[in-house]
Amino acid sequence: MSPAEAWRTLREGNQRFVDGTSSHPNQDSFRRSELVSTQNPFCVIFGCSDSRLAAEIIFDLGLGDAFVVRSAGQVIDEAVLGSLEYAIDPLEVPLIVILGHDSCGAVMATIDSYTTGTMPQGFVRDLVERIMPSVITAQRNGVTDVNETVVEHVKQTGKRLLETSQVIARAVHEGRTAVLGVCYRLGEGKAELVSGIGNV
Repeated sequence: MSPAEAWRTLREGNQRFVDGTSSHPNQDSFRRSELVSTQNPFCVIFGCSDSRLAAEIIFDLGLGDAFVVRSAGQVIDEAVLGSLEYAIDPLEVPLIVILGHDSCGAVMATIDSYTTGTMPQGFVRDLVERIMPSVITAQRNGVTDVNETVVEHVKQTGKRLLETSQVIARAVHEGRTAVLGVCYRLGEGKAELVSGIGNV
C-alpha cells in the first residue's frame, strides 16, 4: 500500500467502529495459519498504553494488519525507536500513526507537574520528563486544556520521531512512508487526523 491507501483503510475501519458495523477482518484460523512464517503489516500504530485505546479494535483490524507499539503517553525511548525502525526497515511499513487520546493520564500528570513544580516518584517521573516539552509548548501557546495539550503532544511526537531517527526521516524523505498524528475521542470513538508529515 501507499501511505495514502493505508490511511484510507484506517479511516474506513474507524468509521465502521463508530457506526457499530465493525467487520472484524482477518481474525479467523485461516489468517492465523497464513501468518505463521511471515508478516506484512500495512501500518504501524504508536499509541498510548491506556486500556481504552485498543488500536486493532478502533480501526477494525485483524491479525497481521498493524504493527503496534505502545507506551504511556506515547512516549519515545530507545525501545520505541528500535521498534518503529524495525517496522520501517525491514518490514517496509508505509505509514506510522501516532495515536493520542482524550483525558490522557500521562499528559494530565505532566500538566500537574508543570503547574505545581512537583515531579512524581519512580519511573513515572521519566514519562513526565519526556512529555514536558510538549506541555511547555502548549502552555506558551496559551493552551491549558488537557485534550488540546494531547493534540500538541501528538504533533510534537511526530516531529521528534523524524529528528531522532534517521531511518524514519529517510523513509519519509524518500516517500516510502508518512507519519500522521491522530487523536482518539473516547466518547465518540472517532480517530481524528491532527498532523501529517510526508505524502498522504
